[in-house]
Amino acid sequence: MAAILYLLLALPLLLLFLFQKHKKSSTNASLPPGPPGLPLVGNLFQLDSSAPHRYLWKLSQTYGPVIFLRLGRAQVVVVSTAKMAEEVMKTQDLVFCTRPVATSTTRLSYNNVDLAFAPYDAYWREMRKICVVHLFNSNRSQSFGPIREYEVSKMIEKVSGSSLEAKPVNLSEAMMSLTSTIICRVAFGKRYGEEGVERSRFQSLLNETQAMFTSFCFSDLFPVLGFIDRLNGLVGRLDKNFRECDAFYQEIIDEHLDPDRAKPEQEDILDILLQLWKDRSFKVQLTFDNIKALLMVIGQRFDFIKTTLFNIFIGGTDTGAATVVWAMTYLMKYPIAMRKVQEELRQKVKDKGFVKEEDIQQLPYFKAVIKEAMRLQPAVPLLVPRESIQKCSLGGYEIPAKTIIHVNAWAIARDPESWGENPDEFKPERFVGKSVDVKGSNFELIPFGAGRRICPGIHIGLATVEIALANLLYAFDWEMPAEMKSEDLDMDVLPGLTMHKKNALCLVAINRV
Repeated sequence: MAAILYLLLALPLLLLFLFQKHKKSSTNASLPPGPPGLPLVGNLFQLDSSAPHRYLWKLSQTYGPVIFLRLGRAQVVVVSTAKMAEEVMKTQDLVFCTRPVATSTTRLSYNNVDLAFAPYDAYWREMRKICVVHLFNSNRSQSFGPIREYEVSKMIEKVSGSSLEAKPVNLSEAMMSLTSTIICRVAFGKRYGEEGVERSRFQSLLNETQAMFTSFCFSDLFPVLGFIDRLNGLVGRLDKNFRECDAFYQEIIDEHLDPDRAKPEQEDILDILLQLWKDRSFKVQLTFDNIKALLMVIGQRFDFIKTTLFNIFIGGTDTGAATVVWAMTYLMKYPIAMRKVQEELRQKVKDKGFVKEEDIQQLPYFKAVIKEAMRLQPAVPLLVPRESIQKCSLGGYEIPAKTIIHVNAWAIARDPESWGENPDEFKPERFVGKSVDVKGSNFELIPFGAGRRICPGIHIGLATVEIALANLLYAFDWEMPAEMKSEDLDMDVLPGLTMHKKNALCLVAINRV
């Protein structure tokens, strides 16, 4: 019996090996360079899953700005310079603008009908138009300004209380709490308390969904071994996560559709989506699943109402918190930059007691600090992968159709050709007086991506980062906890789609206002 089982497992692997060997011999001559791999698995076991962006950057130092990897059946190309990123996301954007199909994202995004993971087609283009025109434009972002200011002021009050008690502040926790609260209010008009059942449920869903996004699925790389995903419980866990998220979104939608619901002081994104759902003039008819999926990724990039919820829920909570924590980490390690940015804030804002959103446009060094933090530690170091629609050429190499394309934003930030000497140094001055921005037109700095697939929630995400960081720096001086020095701060990262600091950032706040 055991022999038969081994044979059943070995036969599909042998067939896959023979197919790959034949395919490899016919295409290898024109593919980009890359490290040699093993039969069947390719380069899969060479990857450092804890920090793949670092491993891929090191490979680019050996093989050049365009490298080729084989991960099981998947053909993968990684680009690591601004020039090649521009080729992918601008010059040949139409060739590289679709998404690869993956088990986890397909299930969680209602079969890829959201904005972040849907393939490039007429449906996606209509969704994109809805989001840009009605949900994520700069005017809509400004309308949510009072929500951001209120929530940041509540966070500052809490930090001030810790300051009076001389207790270290866990900024990693504080920022995740802040960004999730803002996203909940902006997306569906709810404010969860710091503790309680609803807050715990929301956070648990968020954590599990993020874990599912980065889980390894045999069916993605070895389709003949897809049954293992069921045997090891992954499919069951994924289905459970999807059902819990779907129920969560449906509860929120039902609350908004309740005829007895009190009229809110301000429309949230779900209010807007439900109004669009009733509008029959769009080429794409919105469904509740569309809305749920979109709600899951605000700030990263809504069947439409549910998919929108999905997009907002995941992207907007994670990336903003990570960016503020990394900025504070760098400022603690570079005290001269900390002093300069606090002096600018306090001189311009004076004794107002709170930095408002309109003040931030008058703070060039502060804005340079954010750009520099986003450069060195982009929240998503490997941008959401793209896929080639057809056979094409990139950097002088032939790229087959359906090749997965990764843009390594972390590596681009360390390219001396773009950043000169010492690209690893935190130096906000490199942006002062320069027109380089983060909105996708400068390919050396692409924390939100670029081209057709640029994150549509860029205005909302950036506004949250700016007002949170500005008030933390304006209201408090910051010191290391007892018996610690800034040199002790580590720069280790957690594995995952978003690059979070591995160890929580805990600092002592000293009241200044």
